[in-house]
Amino acid sequence: MDKKKVFIVEDDEFLRSLNAKKLEDEGYAVAIAADGQQALDNIPKEKPNLIFLDLLLPGVSGFDVLAKIKAEAATKDIPVIVFSNLGQKEDIERAKGLGAIDFLVKANFTLDDVVAKIKDILK
Repeated sequence: MDKKKVFIVEDDEFLRSLNAKKLEDEGYAVAIAADGQQALDNIPKEKPNLIFLDLLLPGVSGFDVLAKIKAEAATKDIPVIVFSNLGQKEDIERAKGLGAIDFLVKANFTLDDVVAKIKDILK
């Protein structure tokens, strides 16, 4: 059986590697991008089961990545969880309006919470 693949878009190297390691330990395949353009270039090739997306990225913002993913036929059905330090109501509403299925504020969630959320969506 193929492993489920999670695509992490996160510019913070420490957080990115921490999340990737945790998900790999849980049995997921992981692909990563450090900025929005890398994400847009690689998500169609990687065909992940889920995208874990930061919003504050160098270059192309997470909002733009989300809008473009949801506008493309090949990627529009991939669930996207936004994981960001932005926690304002308008940011959450904007992300959900663009098609994110969930919005996690980094300060409020542990890695275990994140894994539980991902497992729940990919079951």
